Amino acid sequence: MLAQQRQQTILERVRSNGGVRVADLVRELGVSDMTIRRDLEVLAERGLLEKVHGGATALGPGSTEEPGFTAKSARQQQEKEIIARRAAGLVRPGTAVALSAGTTTWALARHLIAVPELTVITNSIPVAEVFHRNPRPDRTVVLTGGVRTPSDALVGPVAVAAIRRLHVDTLFLGVHGMSVRAGFTTPNLLESETDRELVTAAGRLVIPADHTKWNTVGISTIAELTEADVVISDAGLPEDARMELAERAGELIIAEGS
Repeated sequence: MLAQQRQQTILERVRSNGGVRVADLVRELGVSDMTIRRDLEVLAERGLLEKVHGGATALGPGSTEEPGFTAKSARQQQEKEIIARRAAGLVRPGTAVALSAGTTTWALARHLIAVPELTVITNSIPVAEVFHRNPRPDRTVVLTGGVRTPSDALVGPVAVAAIRRLHVDTLFLGVHGMSVRAGFTTPNLLESETDRELVTAAGRLVIPADHTKWNTVGISTIAELTEADVVISDAGLPEDARMELAERAGELIIAEGS
């Protein structure tokens, strides 16, 4: 098989399956590991796929593409609910928590409305609205100011200044994507700056992220995988992602349920 034919076969596999492994291609095409890696390099340089550890994946959305809150809230609803329920179990009464913007943190907020004596810091309008609609006299909610993004986050210098002097026990950080190369990312540069300030303010960093976030890369890194104390994902998280996260993050939790 000529190199061009082989590369076309590889590309078809990636497009139909969403990704390929080097070992599987070596076995299927009867060529060396090095040959396959060179083919993947050529296809990646042409912008036709993305090389990842041990293989390649189909190209995801652009690194600056930022779907609106409504669009994102319709995706992976069951997985987000399972993750949110598990994340809520990490919150103790009488503590201060921060919830960044995101549809998974929005789902988490609904599980925290019954927790007594909670202080909540958030730059998410929908998250603040959850607590506003379910008031408790022993709860304090601080909504940062800032410029509103398509994902209903408040970001920029005003938000950063509001967060800078605060300290919380736990931050639940919603992310656009996570990968070994880029860490935890967002497609919005101003949101990245604001989220990094939240990370600095937190004693513990928890990442609630469903399996579709793996190998999705936004334009800006918020934190490295090694900075996460806990990553909570769902049963759809692939085995290679579990191995990487278990090795790099403090703890990986696979939330089960329905």
